[in-house]
Amino acid sequence: MSVREVIVEADGGSRGNPGPAGYGAVVFDADRVGVLAERREALGVTTNNVAEYRGLIAGLEAAAELGARVVAVRMDSKLVVEQMSGRWKVKHAALIPLADRARRLAADFDRVTYRWIPRAENSHADRLANEAMDDGKLVAEVHAADPAAVRPAAPGSGADPIADSQSASARLSGPGPGWTGAAGRPTRLLLLRHGQTELSVQRRYSGRGNPPLTAVGREQAARAAKMLAAKGDISAIVTSPLGRARETAEAAGVALGIEVRVVDGLTETDFGDWEGLTFREAAERDPELHARWLGDPALPAPGGESFDAVRERVEAVRRDLVARYPGANVVVVSHVTPIKTLLQLALGVGPSLLYRLHLDLASLSLAEFYPDGGSSVRLVNDTSYL
Repeated sequence: MSVREVIVEADGGSRGNPGPAGYGAVVFDADRVGVLAERREALGVTTNNVAEYRGLIAGLEAAAELGARVVAVRMDSKLVVEQMSGRWKVKHAALIPLADRARRLAADFDRVTYRWIPRAENSHADRLANEAMDDGKLVAEVHAADPAAVRPAAPGSGADPIADSQSASARLSGPGPGWTGAAGRPTRLLLLRHGQTELSVQRRYSGRGNPPLTAVGREQAARAAKMLAAKGDISAIVTSPLGRARETAEAAGVALGIEVRVVDGLTETDFGDWEGLTFREAAERDPELHARWLGDPALPAPGGESFDAVRERVEAVRRDLVARYPGANVVVVSHVTPIKTLLQLALGVGPSLLYRLHLDLASLSLAEFYPDGGSSVRLVNDTSYL
């Protein structure tokens, strides 16, 4: 489907401000009669304004996927409408990257206008946002360890942020995603985490540093490659530019006879000044900041990158892969945070998934993205081949 002019209505809410939050967005045809697309997502704990911006971003992304060229945005958030119209400055640190992201999306259309409407006229998006907040409790059903039983470390630290004894491999129930209404043949992403390095052995933050695979890591990569070769029907292999991921990907490339393509957006989070530190060392170095960082995806590590920024670039990679490899099986070799982010996008859940889901070294997960915007997760953290 391709339409030229659409109406986007979006909303977001937070029960507590900050509190459990979610957004909703709906795309109507130009007459506001037909519903062309709907989006909703639980966001974990954040503010009303963050949720409202996330709703706007989702609505613009949906309009772009429909091929729209002219977009009329209608929201009951005076703040977002005035800021996106350029009449008010964006001052809050958490909103600056979201506003920038929305502006970049808007720049790809021929024209985007913004109009404030009363809450009563935004009931469709408001309903979706409330449904998303209600759905937030479902996040717990996909985590691989009980977060009350262990103190989670942060995403991207050495051996992943859940207790070593709680590693899990889980298939989601059901033979297919037909109950979701998704249509067409999906692009299936086979999400492979890189093998072991010395920093992962020591459970240290390992972001943009470039430690090589250990002997164990190389063996893990070889076993993963053998498993992928046995699966067959793989069209492409893409990888993070970091050495530990490229070594893992090259093993798969040799086994499958496929050239590996480097995708910069798949690189791990930049942990800045915490690179190479353990969870405890980072918490002792910056106790207040570290504690806030664990609950705020918009907050970067000192000198580093926020999880919101990671999500933005990973979402761009996802869109590119779905467009470049429609209906194909693609091996994606990356790191803890980008892989969790792709699973988060496929599940439509909030950022708390980053802290609750366990991914072992050289583990495989499967996420599917459909041409109509649907998605599903079929496998999480499989290590049976190691």
